[in-house]
Amino acid sequence: MVFSSPAFLFAFLPVVLAAYFIARPAWRNMVLLAFSLLFYACGETVYTLLMLVSITCNYLAARIIRQTDSPQFRKRIVIAGITGNLLMLGYFKYAGFIMQNLYQAGFPLFGTAGPPQDIHLPIGISFFTFQAMSYLIDIYRGGTLRSVRFIDCAVYISLFPQLIAGPILRYHQIAEQIRSRSISRQIFSRGIQRFIIGLGKKVLLADSAGFIADTLFAEPSTHVSVLMAWLGVLAYALQIYFDFSGYSDMAIGLGRLFGFEFPENFNTPYISRSIREFWQRWHISLSTWFRDYLYIPLGGNRLGPRRTYVNLWIVFVLCGLWHGAGWNFIAWGVLHGLYLVMERLGGGRWLIRLWRPLQHVYVLVLVLIGWVFFRTENLTAAGSWLLRMAGVPAEYAMRSSALAAFDPGRLSLLAFGIVFCLPIGRWCATRMDRIRAHETARWKPAVVDWVMTGSLIGLFLLCTAVVASTTYQPFIYFRF
Repeated sequence: MVFSSPAFLFAFLPVVLAAYFIARPAWRNMVLLAFSLLFYACGETVYTLLMLVSITCNYLAARIIRQTDSPQFRKRIVIAGITGNLLMLGYFKYAGFIMQNLYQAGFPLFGTAGPPQDIHLPIGISFFTFQAMSYLIDIYRGGTLRSVRFIDCAVYISLFPQLIAGPILRYHQIAEQIRSRSISRQIFSRGIQRFIIGLGKKVLLADSAGFIADTLFAEPSTHVSVLMAWLGVLAYALQIYFDFSGYSDMAIGLGRLFGFEFPENFNTPYISRSIREFWQRWHISLSTWFRDYLYIPLGGNRLGPRRTYVNLWIVFVLCGLWHGAGWNFIAWGVLHGLYLVMERLGGGRWLIRLWRPLQHVYVLVLVLIGWVFFRTENLTAAGSWLLRMAGVPAEYAMRSSALAAFDPGRLSLLAFGIVFCLPIGRWCATRMDRIRAHETARWKPAVVDWVMTGSLIGLFLLCTAVVASTTYQPFIYFRF
């Protein structure tokens, strides 16, 4: 059940909101937990038990960490807990990949049994496993966190707005909100606005770009021209951005409906002028998770240049593996690690001397090259696509099936997507705040509010009409 589905919009969400606000404040976390488990069970049924096992084991480990006075024993428990989480993630996400590669290499483990079967990947396991590890680490580090309670752990790991695709929350960011939070009319209104904006990103922009990308990437590489190759990867870049940032907007908006303030996850990444800046703007919750829980513990940049470069590569190879069990994801991670090492080796100093538009072009070209590895199924397909992007001519003419990608309506939405990669929303919000604060024209704030409300209602109605009329609703981050 995705946030853009009619079942969620018109059945699940109204029911959970009604139950939440009818319940007494002391029972609201129980309501959230029950509906979060129901939400996950709608997609995974029996694997909801896996999440309950994860919640229980991490809670018990955290309780032991909190109650023991021995630093060494506490350290052993947190290491054991993290290892358990990684083993669970490793089995469901990477065991099939490892066995498949061993089989292809002729490893005698399988004998004559044939290739290994695929292992089902539970939805969102990468997200809630990282949150579970954050829970243990933050409890271990202590600070201002209070006593350990099962309901706190369960709500934190299973909270449905960000359960299946983030943003990845850190326990210390949200612990006090789980214990106590308040909801005002203004916060609730902001939540609705943010949710509708995210819904528009997903339904109108991401899905239109995704149709173009899927149509072109379905073509054999021998039929792909230079124009088609660049258009395909550009469409995919817009799809993955609006798909994921739209989901994050919806998650942040839903969080506000229940009194939570989730951290921002995207900050117009495609306007970056360096790859380092790109990673400060793209999937912020993941990049800061790796920074705080892996890069800094490895030594960060405190142990000299060579160790810094090694640490960067470790982080980004693991970041690639986190996104998917495949050599193309590893290549994507290695590539972004290489970009950052090049900038640290002197490329960054050279970059800031360039004309500003060229800095943006530099980032976009490198990021688009990386997205080829993300979108294609294997390294061979990625290499073929990159050859077409580099100008190597296609062997055959474009097939008629590819003409669907050049639908004028979808190309228009693709153009809108390029425009909305700019910080237009922030500019509009700033302008509206200035108008509202203008004391000499008291009618203007009311007009702005009515225009904003009408626009959001129109956007919501348009999105629901599109959702009702199409079955094409891909959701990229489900596979993570």
